[in-house]
Formats: sequence, structure tokens, C-alpha cells
Amino acid sequence: MSPTLVESAAKLGIALSADQAAKLLRVLDELDDWNQRMNLTAIRERSAQITKHLLDSLSIQSFLRGSRVCDIGTGAGFPGIPLAIVNPERQFTLVDSTAKKLKFIDHVAQLLELRNIVTVHTRAEAFRPDERFDIVVSRAVGPVEQFVKWAGHLAVGGGRLLAMKGKFPEDEVKKLPNGWKLAAIHRLDVPGLDEERHLVEICRSHDRV
Repeated sequence: MSPTLVESAAKLGIALSADQAAKLLRVLDELDDWNQRMNLTAIRERSAQITKHLLDSLSIQSFLRGSRVCDIGTGAGFPGIPLAIVNPERQFTLVDSTAKKLKFIDHVAQLLELRNIVTVHTRAEAFRPDERFDIVVSRAVGPVEQFVKWAGHLAVGGGRLLAMKGKFPEDEVKKLPNGWKLAAIHRLDVPGLDEERHLVEICRSHDRV
């Protein structure tokens, strides 16, 4: 168990158990192993992986709501896998159009017995789930307005779209499609990261903020 990971998570208001911390670090071990065969991520240094994969993912923990979360364009499983580890009571659907990345996620979910993860191989705009989601999140998936166009149909009434961004996306939030509005923009402080992070929270125009 890494004291750095546990202490840093605590700064985000997350009290990691020893088992959760071990699982989070095991995800990085598996990522390193799979990276030797396929390019899943360019981040190879462990300290950077902890900061930019694990802690960056966990930085949105306090903005989750409801029981069903969808991670659009999940890539190698971030933020979906770390959030699923610390939220065993929530169900996570991780969506990506690249099959090899979903194979990695399926492997990790089986290895760590993460029964609250389901993967879907499709594009967001083509995804038609049986049940919609309380939270739909994306990390680095294009402009905010495109995210809303691609994934807005996946959110339940009263649900939230959460776009994880770097610098304050002032121009992007001015271009939200009709029927949607900005609920809030939250500045995220990721322990150990000397870069700006913001979370754009979007809801339907008629929803109460």
C-alpha cells in the first residue's frame, strides 16, 4: 500500500482502505504489463501514473450522484476504473470505440473482481442503453459542446454531464447546444499535479441547479 496514494486521496476527501489502495496500484501494474504489448497510455513513470491516472480520476468523486455512472471515451479505464474501486455500491458502464482498450478493462475488472464494471464497445452517439445514467462523465473527449451532442441522450432527467478539462474552457461553455445549460464549473486540485484542472457540470435547461 502506498502512503503517497492514501495520503493524497485523503486530500481529496477519500479515505482509501488498504484493499482499495492495493487494487488501485494493481491497476497500474497491469497497465505496465499490457503496455509492453499494446500502447494503452504514454505515461510510464509510476509517480506520474498515480497522479495523472489515479488521483486525477478520483478528483471528481464528490460530484458523483445516483447509482449509475457512464464513462464515455474511457480509454484504458480512466476515470471509470478508479471510481468503481472506491464506489462499489455504484454501477459503472465504460464506453469506448477501441476494442483493445476494453479488453484491458475487462481483464482488470475480472482480476480485481470489480463486479460493478460493464464495458460497451461503441461510439457514444450510437449507444442506446436500456436504462439511462445519473452521471455521464468524459475525460479529454473533445470540446464540451461535442460531448453534450454525443452523450446528452444518455443522462436521465435531472442527471448531470461532467466534462473533465484542463484549463478553464471559457469559449467552449458558451456554445452549449439548445436544451442544455451550465450548472457549474469546479476547479479541481489534484495532489501532486502542477497543472490546471476544471470540471464542467452540465444539466438540461429545465433542471434545477
